[in-house]
Amino acid sequence: MTVEPPETVEIEKRETACDGGGGALGHPRVFLNMGTRDFVECPYCDRRFVLKAGVAAPAGH
Repeated sequence: MTVEPPETVEIEKRETACDGGGGALGHPRVFLNMGTRDFVECPYCDRRFVLKAGVAAPAGH
């Protein structure tokens, strides 16, 4: 059985932050990095951040 994440948000960068979106009722702000994947999930609220189609991979250092 597959469980769907509570919310999916499309973003244009591989790094983002999540605070639960509930103001004072949210959770501590966490900074998330997708690395080489096309999504990342918040460890607090399970919100899934998905990279928009067509966004180029960052150049390596």
